[in-house]
Amino acid sequence: MPMSMRRLFSITAVASLTVPFHSQNLLGSPASPDPLDAAPSRFATFDGAKVHYKSLGNPDAKTAVVFVHGWSCDLTSWRAQVPAFDGKARILLVDLPGHGKSDRPAIDYTMERFARAVEAVMKDAGVERALLVGHSMGTPVIRQFWRLFPQKTLGIVAVDGALRSYFKDAGAVDKFTALFSGPDFPKAMDGFLGTTFGSSTPEAVKADVRKMASGATQAVAVSAMRGQFDPAIWKDDPIGVPLQVIVAKSPIWNADYFAYVRTLNPSAEIHEIPDARHFVMMEKPAEVNALLLAFAAKTGVAKGTGASTSGAPAP
Repeated sequence: MPMSMRRLFSITAVASLTVPFHSQNLLGSPASPDPLDAAPSRFATFDGAKVHYKSLGNPDAKTAVVFVHGWSCDLTSWRAQVPAFDGKARILLVDLPGHGKSDRPAIDYTMERFARAVEAVMKDAGVERALLVGHSMGTPVIRQFWRLFPQKTLGIVAVDGALRSYFKDAGAVDKFTALFSGPDFPKAMDGFLGTTFGSSTPEAVKADVRKMASGATQAVAVSAMRGQFDPAIWKDDPIGVPLQVIVAKSPIWNADYFAYVRTLNPSAEIHEIPDARHFVMMEKPAEVNALLLAFAAKTGVAKGTGASTSGAPAP
């Protein structure tokens, strides 16, 4: 595979964290249920379809941190972040339309549709304003949310997701999307995910990623892939709310890209996490959680923690 394609795969691939639902203590008895699993499922309705989500924290809070997963993923992508926010902020975790336990209607899965579904979840949960956190494809989703609902956006966090397109025109998007459109979709998906792993990626994480991606349907995956690279959504319009960028340290995210981010928001807070890959929130949860909590406190969504940020700021 050419180097450019390998880099493209590693940039755009989406994965997620799942951990065993129940751990064992030293005596061998079951530990407490995982807080994400223990939280009840809730469903909002958007355009006649059900959108699955979970709400943790004070159910009366009108502000929240909203976590948005990436391509062919689901809300369990953020499992490692849930305990960190316990008692500090209300959080909503969303299964985007076509993903997880949400309905899968035969529609075009655009970033605008995803963003409007997130807004429907917020309405159903009684949340008026949110700090939105998006991983990979979740980044263009939350950027579309900001464009559509600026008054409801307290800030956005891009977690190893791009704010600048990788493609110059629709023809290049078509060529890339075609990789997933044929009869070898499972093989293409597995190869795609494999490029996101590094030598330090735990085997358990790899297994969890592949298990989650196995639930993706080809129709949704291809449509969402096309939607996230639609040239019409990749504009250089300013991001007028607090912006945090958290990326795994990589040549992909370089000084030129960081300079571009600051043309969108001169005050952008940029952090690189060393020794991690695309699943940075999974491989380095302590570092990512400290950054998220500090930013959530800064934007008024979470209680101050006094935690230091261990990610190295980018130049």
